[in-house]
Amino acid sequence: MNIAPKNPKDADEAPAKAAPAPAEEGEKTPPKKEKGGKGNDGKEGKEGKGKTGKSGAPGAPAKGGKPIPDNPNFRYIVRLAGADLDGRRSAALALTGVRGVGLRIAEVACRMASVDAGEMIGNLPETTVDGLEAVLGSLPERLPPWMLNHPTEYATGSARHFVGGDLETARRDDVNLMKMVRSYRGVRHERGQKVRGQRTRSNGRTGMATGVLKKAAKEAAAAKGKEGGGGAAPAGAPAAAAPATPAPAGAKATTPAAAKPAAAPAKKA
Repeated sequence: MNIAPKNPKDADEAPAKAAPAPAEEGEKTPPKKEKGGKGNDGKEGKEGKGKTGKSGAPGAPAKGGKPIPDNPNFRYIVRLAGADLDGRRSAALALTGVRGVGLRIAEVACRMASVDAGEMIGNLPETTVDGLEAVLGSLPERLPPWMLNHPTEYATGSARHFVGGDLETARRDDVNLMKMVRSYRGVRHERGQKVRGQRTRSNGRTGMATGVLKKAAKEAAAAKGKEGGGGAAPAGAPAAAAPATPAPAGAKATTPAAAKPAAAPAKKA
């Protein structure tokens, strides 16, 4: 049902508003952007944004974060002072893998051997590595005693710096010496307790707990008392009465003084 408009002008404008504008044949809706899938198309889309995949170029970081060497004579394992060192680490950091060598001693050894501390130790020739090992052996003559791990030798009084397996041997000898002379530290080592003055009330306990030991001792004492016939009589118990001896013929029977009843107290007037 159509309602006639009140104004004639509205009647002319109504059909124009109701009829939609015809779309031109040349115009088309803009196509939607296609998202890359999870397959090969997705990888190609990521590569188009400027991201590159893994490359096997020499010097590029590998999956573990360590660079891939480009030296054909590179050694991944370097043997030095009885320890196997990672060849992809820098010379200073790789030397810390030797027992008795810290970062400060490692940097000093690299400086004495004229080795770049940041160079990968696997790139160093074997003669240079031997020079580093020789420098570690000559540290007591070239460094002050406060930088060494054994500044005073008990037998000779000289300063030493133990490296590798010699360090563990020296430590074991020192502990055995303290045990032999029965010093405080030696006795603590023997008992397996703290040596350097740490608290032992809440930490470093050895053996069974104290409460368990007391409980076991009480149970053992109770069992021993039962086996002995009930144990000794308590202190507050009265002594047992002595057996009465038969009186000779013609004598009056007497009772001991303790058995006689006590006299009644005299009443006051």
